[in-house]
Amino acid sequence: MRDLWTRTRSAARRWIKDPTVALYLRATVAATLSYAVAVQLSAEPAPLTAPLTALLVVQVTVYSTLKTSIRRVNSVIVGVLIAIGFSAVVGLSWWSLGLIILASLVVGHFVRVDEFVNEVAISAMLVLGVTRLASQAWDRVLETMIGAGVGLAFNFVFAPPVWVDTAGESIEDLARRARQLLLEIAEELGGPAPVEQAAARLHEARRLDQAIADVDAALRQAEDSLRLNPRVSEGLLSRIVLRTGLDTLEICVVVIRVLTRSLTDLAKRRNGDERLFPSDVTVSLGELLEHVGGALVSFAVLVTTQVSRSAEEAEDRLTAELAAAWAVRENVAHQLLRHVQEDPEAWQLYGSVLAEIDRMLDELALEHRSRRLMEELDRASMANAERMDRLGRFAGLRRLARGERRRTAGRKA
Repeated sequence: MRDLWTRTRSAARRWIKDPTVALYLRATVAATLSYAVAVQLSAEPAPLTAPLTALLVVQVTVYSTLKTSIRRVNSVIVGVLIAIGFSAVVGLSWWSLGLIILASLVVGHFVRVDEFVNEVAISAMLVLGVTRLASQAWDRVLETMIGAGVGLAFNFVFAPPVWVDTAGESIEDLARRARQLLLEIAEELGGPAPVEQAAARLHEARRLDQAIADVDAALRQAEDSLRLNPRVSEGLLSRIVLRTGLDTLEICVVVIRVLTRSLTDLAKRRNGDERLFPSDVTVSLGELLEHVGGALVSFAVLVTTQVSRSAEEAEDRLTAELAAAWAVRENVAHQLLRHVQEDPEAWQLYGSVLAEIDRMLDELALEHRSRRLMEELDRASMANAERMDRLGRFAGLRRLARGERRRTAGRKA
């Protein structure tokens, strides 16, 4: 009974933390609240534009909600203004409808409402087709403002979760999948290597490379959840840590794909009836791949860990894995050099395998990571400084303009 309760509670916790479930619940509550507010403020008997706007505006993060609110309100207002302008010149007919749709889509493109460009045309058509044009048009604008305002206020008052844990789980899962592939390759080094088997590992590496897109989408959601979120005090640092960590893992995944390509070419050279590497190299190379896989997982845990003590433990494990990998790598290099001298034709593929492993170890090094973090932090600081400088210049121009107006008014007086 206790196990059943534990599993049920764990499943409920995962269900609540799911971004899709959170979005559905938040959008439902915000739409209902916006309708209740619109009933009190709008002259329409059924102001459904307000809950519709809230339903479309509320997103899984505060930043995306704000961005969506601005674009949607902008699209509706532009559509209403276009309809009012057309109604003063022409009525509603088949050709005027086509003309207003075309004009709305073109204007929506120029005002940069992005995915809401169709909303400009929809708003214009709905407003153009009503009888009491002026009142109906501005009632639609009011309802849109209510829906967007309620949706935005709802996300600010009840801040959505920070999806860093979800992104972290995706990054760690990617690292574990890469480690599993390296372990499978290490296990298969001891026996004959058919070309089909090596090609299957190459196909797995390509699938792993394609999984980067899913992890990147989860990370973008996490980055948006950190922007403008009152729960987060160091959002910029968290975003940079996760993004640089994923960039490093992406490079390693690409290198693993190149490594499997080299092993496939080597299997073709061996004709599948002998080992890819001499027996003395096989054991050391398998051990090296195991250490590289362990370093990948330790690196992923390091970049996704929020608690300092756990981060220190992950850093210690990564340091130990990298030190062991470099030690075994030197042994493998000497063994390969000895065999290349006996079989010079294999030097290119042997060298490429060693170079690809070296590239992963270099990318996972703590010194390389620290340097990359400092570069990204400096770049972000410079971008913020430039943004503040532009705002300062704009504020200075406004002060000069106000001063000039006062002087002009004083001279007229």
